[in-house]
Amino acid sequence: MAVYRDLIDGSSYGLSQPRWRSRAGRPLWIEPGSGLAPTDLDHSAHSIWRYRAALPVEIPQPLSLGEGQTPLVEHTWHAGQRPLFKLDYLNPTGSFKDRGTIVMLSYLRDHGVTSLVEDSSGNGGASVAGYGAAGGLDVKIFAPVSTSPGKISQVRAFGAEVQLVDGPREASQDAAIRQARGKVFYASHNWQAFFLQGTKTLAYELWEDLDFQAPNQVILPVGAGSTLLGCWLGFQELLAAQQIDKMPRLFAAQPRNCSPVEASFTSGAVQPLTREVKPTIAEGTAIARPLRLAQMISVLRETNGGSVAVTETEIVEALQQLCRRGLFVEPTSALAAAAYTKLIDRGTISGSDQTVILLSGSGLKSASTIVSLLESRAKPSST
Repeated sequence: MAVYRDLIDGSSYGLSQPRWRSRAGRPLWIEPGSGLAPTDLDHSAHSIWRYRAALPVEIPQPLSLGEGQTPLVEHTWHAGQRPLFKLDYLNPTGSFKDRGTIVMLSYLRDHGVTSLVEDSSGNGGASVAGYGAAGGLDVKIFAPVSTSPGKISQVRAFGAEVQLVDGPREASQDAAIRQARGKVFYASHNWQAFFLQGTKTLAYELWEDLDFQAPNQVILPVGAGSTLLGCWLGFQELLAAQQIDKMPRLFAAQPRNCSPVEASFTSGAVQPLTREVKPTIAEGTAIARPLRLAQMISVLRETNGGSVAVTETEIVEALQQLCRRGLFVEPTSALAAAAYTKLIDRGTISGSDQTVILLSGSGLKSASTIVSLLESRAKPSST
């Protein structure tokens, strides 16, 4: 029987009561399930709910805005290679976060939660606000003052209350936790284990996209790690169900200016970030102390994957190339494409291998910033 589990002390908690942390104050985890075969899919559902049988609990009346089923397209890229791009920025609220949000909020609503708070640097808050509106939930979002105005406007348009918080990303989290008292639940996409149960549908969807095969590797922009850990969960379940022969290699792309996963992976030890943290245009990954850092490093090593730190200049270069291919994504998404270029150049991966690059967030949320970045890059340098 599936349970919430604290991976440090081994304590477990039933899934009949929503929880966002253990009694010791640590994030909770739900172990991989037994996986699905093609015959287990609900082909009547044109959303992530076609994989509902993979969830650890039954949700009789889930929310849905048609999330998932995003395109997987091939494009020529660096050195003539043709990787596959997963266009998850085409989810209903404009980011991959919709996968996790829809499962998390459906579970919470099914268990009587009607009022919630969340902290986010943008896409997570927009997703929770959007699906909260669809489900009739009362939502308040705490966000850093540096969050893109377009993302804040989206949250407000959905009818959620917004409170901007000075200081680093963690200050918004602290403010949200203080607000979560009594009947107000802390629905954090970084803490809540059911969010990962939603993001694991990315693995199932890629499996289905590729005619029920797994790709050789998947490259993901990584901040708190929900796509990385979700992908591992989904592919692990498919491996357990003998639906794939081996686990894809998973690669984490981070901005050099805020790269705790890359720093820990390359140092060989999970440790607090010792590099100087600087502002980055990849705001969706600007998390200096991710809660699940040890798990992320374990997943990268277990899958024979790795990590890549990308400079701000490299992010903008990849962003420009993506836009020139008709893929209008936010700078955070460009991390994964820039990482692919570096991995090819290093010889870490082969161009003949089947590689999926996740494009996680829409450029429409930060259009003015993108235009400014690309115009600046187009100007001749002064001498």
